Amino acid sequence: MRDRSDYDALVVGSGPNGLAAAITMAREGCTVLLLEAKNTVGGGMRSDELTLPGFVHDVCSAIHPLAVVSPFFRKLKLEQKGLKWIFPPAALAHPLDDGSAALLSTSIEDTARTLGRDKKRYARLMNRLTGVVEGAINDLLGPLHIPRDPLATLQFGWRGILPAATFARRWFRDDAARGLFAGISAHAIAPLEHWTTAAFALLLGAAGHVKGWPLVKGGSQKLADALAAELFALGGTIETSVSVTSLDQLPKARAVFLDLSPLQLDAIAADRLPASYRRCLQSHRYGPGAFKIDWALDAPIPWKAKACLEAGTVHVGGTLSEIAASERAVWEGHHPEHPFVLVVQQSLFDPSRVPSGKQSAWGYCHVPNGSAVDMRERIEKQIERFAPGFRERILARSVMSPREMEAYNPNYTGGDIAGGALNSWRLFIRPMGRWKPYATPLRGVYLCSASTPPGGGVHGMCGYHAARRALRERFHCERGIAIL
Repeated sequence: MRDRSDYDALVVGSGPNGLAAAITMAREGCTVLLLEAKNTVGGGMRSDELTLPGFVHDVCSAIHPLAVVSPFFRKLKLEQKGLKWIFPPAALAHPLDDGSAALLSTSIEDTARTLGRDKKRYARLMNRLTGVVEGAINDLLGPLHIPRDPLATLQFGWRGILPAATFARRWFRDDAARGLFAGISAHAIAPLEHWTTAAFALLLGAAGHVKGWPLVKGGSQKLADALAAELFALGGTIETSVSVTSLDQLPKARAVFLDLSPLQLDAIAADRLPASYRRCLQSHRYGPGAFKIDWALDAPIPWKAKACLEAGTVHVGGTLSEIAASERAVWEGHHPEHPFVLVVQQSLFDPSRVPSGKQSAWGYCHVPNGSAVDMRERIEKQIERFAPGFRERILARSVMSPREMEAYNPNYTGGDIAGGALNSWRLFIRPMGRWKPYATPLRGVYLCSASTPPGGGVHGMCGYHAARRALRERFHCERGIAIL
């Protein structure tokens, strides 16, 4: 590797957070080099023909509600770099056994009309939250700090601190609203009896009303490509197919950002780290894994509730009690017989992803970390429950177990796509209970992956906050100081 000692910032890993760190530094006039082990950038934002020729599937992330509300992404004009968002008519559908479905759309009133007796209570709740979500988002998508907008943040905080199951049962009366709330809360990848899980439904629900839950035309890879184009436009450099196994490989730089898991940081910097810090890295708790299937289909999924065909995302799990039982079982190390399944049907709204007349779908369920159990039968049975005849429409499938997820992206330890287990204490000071979550004991070396606040999701805020800390700590002095 040639000498690059003239770079101000060096980034390892090109997921959304690595790209965000690189762009943030480049926007401040810093010279930036980004290194990526694979031959394309993207991390969890990649797309590929996983099943049959002409069927483009998202390898990991597929729907991006946090990207369109992210303070970092909103600073960029990625549409000028080729990015095209697609907003389905409804962000989310939640089917029930009676053939009905709750439908989350940008209109609070339209959503409320699908919730029966709970329509007034839902509308009252979301009208309050959507009015303040813009002010609260900066505080909610960041590390622990004094809120910039305390009143807006408080509107979410005092409600969101509750367990999702408790909130849903107290606030709503019927299965439609309770199920809708439970399904969104399950994005926490934690038991719905855990404190703070209600916050996920409140934030993602409000985001759905304010902005929607979009997908990227042509696949999530296009979002990664647009971010890379932004970095290039700012003078940054990207090198792919460069595997970093030790910090000793890296040239001198003023700041190094690692879009890596705690275990990866321990592996590449072991001889430089204090023993106490290494113990923290090694004891970092990872959450449940993901078992994912992509399907090539000869027709749309035949949902009993036709309204599901209006939604980009469909939460398949039934009632609040069923979803809560499924997520609790996974947390306790079991494989639920009736898992909660997140389904995305991108090609209904983006026909460029499939051959003419065909369709595709993407779905996964949560399983214990590192699981080797094949969940395809249980996942497809759950979808068939709400869409009889689904299996008859499958042309081909691609399966990724938690172990295969980790092999594809080492940041997904044991299949954990969120960077670590969620608990209320470490929500804002993850991964190791430290008040400065991005800094490491190594001067000028920062961790910027989803294992740092605010955690998983395509929003770039972990990388953005890590870069802002580096700029405060290291870049108030003259340029040219080598730190490694």
